[in-house]
Order: sequence, then C-alpha cells, then structure tokens
Amino acid sequence: MKKVVLAFSGGLDTSYCAIYLSREMGLEVHSVIVNTGGFSPEEIAEIERRAYALGVASHKCIDVRDTYYETCIKYMIFGNVLKNATYPLSVSSERVCQATAIARYAEQIGADYVCHGSTGAGNDQVRFDMIFNTLIPNIPVIALVREKRLSREEEIDYLRKHGVQYDFKKAEYSINQGIWGTSVGGKETLTSSQTLPESAYPSQLTKEGSEKVELWFEKGELKGINGKKYANPVEAILDLQHMAAPYAIGRDMHVGDTIIGIKGRVGFEAAAPMVIVKAHHMLEKHTLTKWQLFWKDQISAFYGNYLHEGQYYDPVMRDIEAMLESSQRTVTGKVFVELHPYRFVVVGIESEHDLMANAFGAYGEMNNAWTADDVKGFGKIFGLQTMIYHKVNKDME
Repeated sequence: MKKVVLAFSGGLDTSYCAIYLSREMGLEVHSVIVNTGGFSPEEIAEIERRAYALGVASHKCIDVRDTYYETCIKYMIFGNVLKNATYPLSVSSERVCQATAIARYAEQIGADYVCHGSTGAGNDQVRFDMIFNTLIPNIPVIALVREKRLSREEEIDYLRKHGVQYDFKKAEYSINQGIWGTSVGGKETLTSSQTLPESAYPSQLTKEGSEKVELWFEKGELKGINGKKYANPVEAILDLQHMAAPYAIGRDMHVGDTIIGIKGRVGFEAAAPMVIVKAHHMLEKHTLTKWQLFWKDQISAFYGNYLHEGQYYDPVMRDIEAMLESSQRTVTGKVFVELHPYRFVVVGIESEHDLMANAFGAYGEMNNAWTADDVKGFGKIFGLQTMIYHKVNKDME
C-alpha cells in the first residue's frame, strides 16, 4: 500500500480525511500532529486515541515548541513584528513551523502523498501547499476538503456511514491556541462592526489591582522575569503568559488582507506576546540609533508580511534574520512593566547601553557635548539644501 502522511488535528475535516484516504483511496494513513504549544498532554492523548479509532496505521506527535521559538518567534521579537501594527502573527507563524515538520516527517517515512484538511477559503491551504512544494516537491499534495468542496453536513454524513459517531457539533467560536497567542473566530468576526463578547476569550479576567513585572532582555531575548533567569526563552514566555493572562490583556481585533486577496477579520488574545513586543521595543528605543530603528521598522514589516503569506523559505528571509540578529548586540537590560485589568504599561528601562545618557546632555534641559555656536552652525548647514531649493524655485511658489 502507498503511504500518505495526514496533518491531523482530530477535528471534523481531518477525521473525514483519515477515513476517505484509507477506505476510498486505499492508502496507508500515517497521521501526525505538530505541537506548537497549544495542546495539553490530555488533549494530545485524546487526539492519538481518536486517530487510532479512525484506523490509521500510525500516529505521531511532533513537539516543535523550541524549534518554533528559534526559527520564528525569536525573529518576530527582534523585529517587534505586529501585522498591521496589531496582530502578533500567532497562527500564520505556527502554520509555517507545522508544515515544515510534516514535510520532514513525510520525507523520513518515505510517504507517497501528504494530505492536509484545509478548505479552499483561507490562508492555511496556501501556506501548507507552498511549504510542501518547496521542501518535498516530489510528494503530491492531497487536500480533500478543498478539492471536493465539501460541506460540514456532507462530511458528518460520510463519517456516520462509516461508523464514526463523534459529536462534531460546530463550536460557537473557533479557537487556535499556541505559545505566541490565541486566535478567536465567531459570527462577530464575520462582520465589520461587531466585536467578540467577553465570554468568547479563553482567558477570563480573574485578577484585580495591578502588578509590577521586571523583564530582563539579553541581546533581544527574554531571559529573566522578576530576577529569575531562564535558559530556555520558551519557559519565560509561558511564565509571563501565566502572570499576564489573568488580567485579560493583549486582546484585540485584527483586520488584514488574506493571501487569496479578500479581507479577513479575527479576534485574538496574546498577553505575553504583546507585553514582550512592547517592552522589547521600548528597550530598543533607548539602545539603538535612529537609523537602526528606522531600517528595522522597514524590514520587519516586510518580514512579517512574508511570514504571514508562507514565504518563509525565500532566502531573503535569512538575510533579514541576519540583520535583525545583528541589531540586537546592545539590546540588553531591564524593562519595568505594570499589569492592570485589560491593559499594561511599559514604565521604563535600565541598561548600560542606554543612549539617553546624561553625560552628553538631557533633552530640553542641558547640553554637555556641544556649544551654542555649534548648534547655530549645525542648524544652518542642516537646512542648507532646503534653503537652496526655495531660492532657486521661488517663482514657482
């Protein structure tokens, strides 16, 4: 029998694929789930049980949390990447990492096909297809739900005919949870005017008052919280999430352009990611020069957009990552943050690389590194080209 690797979540679409691939196409199905931080041990065990109940030949869980950090999250922090200045790219970056792990696994076991359960209406189909076509171009891609244009009712009827009686009742809200945030979709996100109700968010407000948090960054990476040092930044992110999520912070609605050209809207909560990005950005404002900050903004926006569209393996991404990593040489120090219900405040920083050093002057107060005559000459030279332009073109004004 020919082998197919199925990207398996245990939901309706991938359950349908597991049965159809085996019974209609005569393929030996090897299901795989890739954990980017959104599953509990109990959920992983249940997904494995369901996979074997559907008759797969083998099932594997691949834990890529550390790889996900090293290949995506780290650079999104370095670049302060927020899609449309709002969204921390949680789902899109996860899909890149998941598709990569599935492709490597398909290659490892000598699969003849690889299958994903994406529909024909979203971004994921493009991300999976592109990465599969890049990494395993000789292994054909099957996407049954997209190719057959199936409705939920048709999938449920098919599964029931084959003895599968799971309750596939559609949840009121679709939740995708991972290390770098949780997306929330529902009837409100299909409109342009409504927002998600409080009850739709997985993390509810359970803390009152405020809490001070001290974050330690070392060359751009979060390596300490409140004096505790971390060898693994993933653990630091998870601990900060545990502290910040009960304040219900990091919530927002993202509106963006999908890969296929239509507008999309989704709610999300990302307490730790939003605190980290804003704290890191504040530290950079103090420790990087004007032009470092300027060019980082330009390339980070491009990097985030290309990552969102699944173009992770374009070599320009490695070039950008090299520049982002180089820019972090002096991004070391403490950042002081206050957590409050539904919001947080980045209070300030301490760093030996702080360019706001009083030895050279204090803005609006005093100058120690220049004289009044220096400034007078500088002001004249700095505006010289503009003065010449207006003199030459005065008749056009």
